[in-house]
Amino acid sequence: MGLVTTLPLRASVSDSGSSPASLIADRCAPPQTVSRGFPTAARRAFATMASASSLQTLILDPLTQHTATVVFLHGLGDTGHGWGSVAELFRRDPGLQHIKWILPHAPNIKVTANFGQKMPAWFDILSFDFDNAVEDEDGMLHTVESVSRLIRQEGESGISSGRIVIGGFSQGAAISLLTGLSGASKLAGIVSLSGWTPLRHKLKAMRADHASSIPVFWGHGISDPLVTYPLGVASVEFLKSELGLPTASVDTADAEPPNGIAFHSYRGLGHSSAPEELADLMHWLKKVIPKQ
Repeated sequence: MGLVTTLPLRASVSDSGSSPASLIADRCAPPQTVSRGFPTAARRAFATMASASSLQTLILDPLTQHTATVVFLHGLGDTGHGWGSVAELFRRDPGLQHIKWILPHAPNIKVTANFGQKMPAWFDILSFDFDNAVEDEDGMLHTVESVSRLIRQEGESGISSGRIVIGGFSQGAAISLLTGLSGASKLAGIVSLSGWTPLRHKLKAMRADHASSIPVFWGHGISDPLVTYPLGVASVEFLKSELGLPTASVDTADAEPPNGIAFHSYRGLGHSSAPEELADLMHWLKKVIPKQ
């Protein structure tokens, strides 16, 4: 756990005084310094050619026998490499060495709210007013299918859906929630870091029968200026009231497997991640996909 406290992170974007568009242009990536020096055997770029919509990914293989997988989606303007150092950090924890990490790269598309500039994005953002903006439903559902294909491929390789976690940061968190809550197979859990619940007008109709019983880790900075803390709280309350997800314990000392949403808030944290959040996530992963 000591390694987590030494992870260099980007300064909180709330301190910059920048506009949302310039924050996005600055990638809003979690780690300030990304290690590209992973062992060659552990780092491999993977591009499936199954169809034109397949995603390219960065894969970090487990250090012991492969019995679980985490698929983690980056935020707007970033790539899978932006979370590579975090995955490598987690991968070296003795309790998580059985996990394979799949870090997909979003395609470059024009982002309307960022003056039409092309950048890596899971879907178009028409406005940074996430509470009231029209959403790119088609783009979201297209990406959900691409991510679901990655999950199915893990199943075909012998990893059951109950040993797979889908997660992401910001935009990636939104896609992870859609994927995990609407997918045909129940996953081990969903991770939302600085995210929001998208397509609330139809998510209730899209949800799978198992949606109310899937564990969810939700981490959110109280000082987030982009995906605001009140939006995060409202998103969690929606999942509880409309989809029936229960409240889970946030006590990391609790040995019981989590059931429902574990909502963690972090004082002073902007649109980024922090060592405390990553430590909490590490504890949660050990409960939902423990060593076998």
